[in-house]
Amino acid sequence: MSVDRSTGATDTAATRLQALFEGHRLTPTQRRIAHSMVRRAADVPFLSSVELAELAGVSQPSVTRFAVALGFDGYPALRRHLREVVPAEQAAAGPGSYNEYQQAVEAEIENLRHLAELLADPRPVQKAGRVLAASRPLPVLGLRAAASQAYGFAYFAAKVHPDVRLLNEGGTMIQDRIDAAVRAGATALLCFALPRHPREVVDTLAYAQEAGLTVVTVADSAFAPVARHSDLLLPAAVGTGLAFDTACAPMLLGRVLLEALCDDLPDAQARLEQFDANAAARGLFVE
Repeated sequence: MSVDRSTGATDTAATRLQALFEGHRLTPTQRRIAHSMVRRAADVPFLSSVELAELAGVSQPSVTRFAVALGFDGYPALRRHLREVVPAEQAAAGPGSYNEYQQAVEAEIENLRHLAELLADPRPVQKAGRVLAASRPLPVLGLRAAASQAYGFAYFAAKVHPDVRLLNEGGTMIQDRIDAAVRAGATALLCFALPRHPREVVDTLAYAQEAGLTVVTVADSAFAPVARHSDLLLPAAVGTGLAFDTACAPMLLGRVLLEALCDDLPDAQARLEQFDANAAARGLFVE
């Protein structure tokens, strides 16, 4: 897994689980189980294999094979281990009285809490900000469900970074545009990757790395398919309670990354002030 681990992490149930999964080559089904366990880290040590299978949307034998892949005799041995190493955390109030819309909101609030835990160690985001600020130009990739995330980041980043290049449409031209960015001096690429993960995104990140770019990825999980082609992966979970996934945490992480980018651009404040002055002179905004 190509997640940057050079800095420490907050000692939470979720981070202890992630540490348990590191170094193991997991199948897509096993990554799905791992992702579900991280999202429900406080509850997992008390779930049966059947309950974990239902949580992850996989079969019970898949959970057993997952435990064996981690080096345990079976799921009971894995659960005993989790009860020893994963600290118990107070469960949130039961959602029994919530309707389906409220449950979706509560799930997103939990995703944001998890993101806040990860950001207790700001060094990965700060490192990403330095890498992206140094790249001139800065290509920003996001296809299909992630296209809006990439567009939002590129829109704001262009106010402080001298050359941001949005890559939000796939096709045969995307590799040409990466080549052009490299020829112009690009050293890094930022990718937003959300489920369902298009094969084209994985292939594009592999191409970007072969071209010499450092790949920074905001993804829904440290176990996402894009992880193996990311030099620095910043995870932020998506909500899955509605017909279409919700991405509040990835969007907020993108804004945090923008803040880190500004911190490493010495003329960022001057550029923002100049934009505000120009906007006022043009009557761009009504307020």
